Amino acid sequence: MLPFTDTAPRAARPAAVLALIAVNALVFLWTLTLPPDSLNAVFAEYALIPVRYTDPRVALSVGLDPGNLWPLITASFLHGGWMHIVFNMWFLWIFGPAMEARFGRFGFLVLYLGGAAAASALHVVTHPDSIAPVLGASGAIAAVIAAYAVIYPTERVITIVPIVFIPLFIPVPAIFFAAFWFVLQIVQGSSEIARPGMAEGVAWWAHIGGFGFGAMFALLARLLMNGPQARVAVWDQSTRRHSTGPRVPNIRARDPSDW
Repeated sequence: MLPFTDTAPRAARPAAVLALIAVNALVFLWTLTLPPDSLNAVFAEYALIPVRYTDPRVALSVGLDPGNLWPLITASFLHGGWMHIVFNMWFLWIFGPAMEARFGRFGFLVLYLGGAAAASALHVVTHPDSIAPVLGASGAIAAVIAAYAVIYPTERVITIVPIVFIPLFIPVPAIFFAAFWFVLQIVQGSSEIARPGMAEGVAWWAHIGGFGFGAMFALLARLLMNGPQARVAVWDQSTRRHSTGPRVPNIRARDPSDW
């Protein structure tokens, strides 16, 4: 399911989300300018390579510093292709502004970067012998999706379902969207463990690690934070119809004053 928009109150000025999108885009464009040898060197230094932490002897023999923990975070700012970064940044734009409004800019950055670190950590645990560089913001974005589902379980995510050449816009509860997405990661991740190579190319367990962190972060935040931490903008019916077209269901978000 590809999300198109949502109904939760969003940050009126999602500066943190826009900054993350800009940094990811700039880093990706920079890597496109590098020759192959330099690009491989960047991936070796800043992408996540599990054996760096699980076998220090091997890591040192190929020039990797086992004490360098930065790749647990920096890997989330590297992407392997246009589709990789476009889909990641689109998901961040759909789910991020609501979480920035709810947790504040600093809290949102903690959620995002903590999700990236948790995703990397679980990938290392589940793939201790891997020498393949892992990169991408998917783990961090998984944390954002999970937090969104915990905070706004009944808000609607408008998803695009293509029927031949006709796109249908179908609203689904956020908790259903997140649960469907999470079950897919579990199934694919379990298949990868059972049959190595079957799901090669996607860090399923990194997604699961980020999702778990995001859910726990949101549950804790609900106990410590009352209401939104930043000014919000709520979609109204006229704005939604003007900006997304008549085929999109007219679903109005809850007003923050109703919480």
